[in-house]
Amino acid sequence: MKTLSTLVLIIITTCCSFAQVKQKNSISFLHTAGQDIVNESGEKIYLKGVGLGNWLLPEGYMWKFGGLGDRPRKMEKLVANMIGEEKAAEFWKTFRQNFITEADIKRIAELGFNSVRPALNARLFLSEGENPVYLQEGFQLIDSLISWCRKYKLYVILDMHAAPGGQTGANIDDSPNDIPELFTNQKYQDQLVDLWLKIVGRYKNEPVVAAYDLLNEPLPKATGAADKYKHLLVPVYQRLTAEIRKIDSKHMITLEGFDWSNDWSLFDKPFDKNVFYQFHYYCWGRPDNLNSINEYLLKRKHLNTPVWVGETGEKGPAIYWSTSQLFETNNIGFSFWPWKKMDTQNTPYSVKKPADWDLIAEYTKKGPKPDSAVAQKILNGYLENIKITNCEYFEDVCNAILTRIPGKIEAENYGHKGYNRSYFVLDSAQKSAWYRKKESVQVKLDSKDPNQFWSDQSIELKKSEWVVYDFNCLDNKKYQLTIRAAGGAPTELNITINNKQVAFTVNSKELGETTIGDFNLNKGRNKIKILVKSNTLKLDWIKFR
Repeated sequence: MKTLSTLVLIIITTCCSFAQVKQKNSISFLHTAGQDIVNESGEKIYLKGVGLGNWLLPEGYMWKFGGLGDRPRKMEKLVANMIGEEKAAEFWKTFRQNFITEADIKRIAELGFNSVRPALNARLFLSEGENPVYLQEGFQLIDSLISWCRKYKLYVILDMHAAPGGQTGANIDDSPNDIPELFTNQKYQDQLVDLWLKIVGRYKNEPVVAAYDLLNEPLPKATGAADKYKHLLVPVYQRLTAEIRKIDSKHMITLEGFDWSNDWSLFDKPFDKNVFYQFHYYCWGRPDNLNSINEYLLKRKHLNTPVWVGETGEKGPAIYWSTSQLFETNNIGFSFWPWKKMDTQNTPYSVKKPADWDLIAEYTKKGPKPDSAVAQKILNGYLENIKITNCEYFEDVCNAILTRIPGKIEAENYGHKGYNRSYFVLDSAQKSAWYRKKESVQVKLDSKDPNQFWSDQSIELKKSEWVVYDFNCLDNKKYQLTIRAAGGAPTELNITINNKQVAFTVNSKELGETTIGDFNLNKGRNKIKILVKSNTLKLDWIKFR
């Protein structure tokens, strides 16, 4: 009897242990809890992902196209004009099969992201015209995406990037008439509700889906759309949410403000208990400048919900590092935009431009139409180049997004925890003229051309002033530290990396690279503090290799 009891206990213990391991390794539904997003075990989940732009909704700028090819419907027309309707249909089907594959999702997970945000075009799910019908290809592609994400443990935020009729009246929502007809024609709102219900009905029991992003970047101000129709936005959100909740009470819903997601003046209180709000963050200023997020932090306190950045990117590594660090310091998850595009150096992956691609690009800018056979050959090359195995990877970009080394940390990207925590200066009342204009570390513009796309900036510190840099490391490993710096005279520094402290002297009056030495870094979070002990320091960057 004792032996049998022991055996039963072993079996129960084994089963429980297996269940715990299975639960730990599985992905579970997410929901809001105050200002946090948590899983079913109550553990906080920080959504840190990439946007799958250009896949289900091609954008002309990612193809180097002109105005005649600035949105999907125009791009489809141009391709059909060049190679014929039948071959064009085959091209687009192959494009969607090749642009995002299981290999992309596996790589996204390997790099350390935990979510993806696919941009959906309603036309891929629902035909246009008087008697629209549902199309299977769009749903099948999302089914595949979700199965891959389940395998590699990534969450999916389903983003309605182009609603029926269009919610912006611009190229980004595949607008047919440059009018936000979603807000001018009731039939499009009815179609949007029905489409979301089809999507929700399909995925209501799927925990891999983190949230439904009801409308991307509705009603810009510059076109006049916001002034005319913004009063209709919240009612549309309320109608969609009410209908979704009739069949799905589990999934989070994320709401974007009008004017490219960023004007939240219409949001006074949450009308659903499992909702969070979203803004988009692009620092396109020249020279580089970090935009303030204070209005969203204040609004978050008022709404008491999570805040998330659905899009950020389209700049360079210096901005990416500081942006990601700013968001994480303030408990704001993000999705980097986009995962890949053509002939670029500011995304994790770049699609190589096919030979003679400019012939097609010129056609989108009112140039001559390429010969059909020539166009077909060029487009076939593009279909091969978009496969991730044929794309170029930029480690510096990815590491900047994820604030980790190996790589360069620009001097102006000290931490975001504020005075006496991330930096100390003698005169805290004097603000920087560049980059982080509300803070007191003096950022200097070193660019010869202040309008260049990526700025060259440095910081200046006086005796007893210091800065702290936080960064991530994938392994317990020894790295070599190099700095690019100059001193007004021999400048003594005290450099502390985690718990190791070294003294170092900068002798050059001109900016130059100097190796400090080798340091053992920890897997996970690390910290370096640079304190000026004498004279002044001009610091351009620090680098771990």
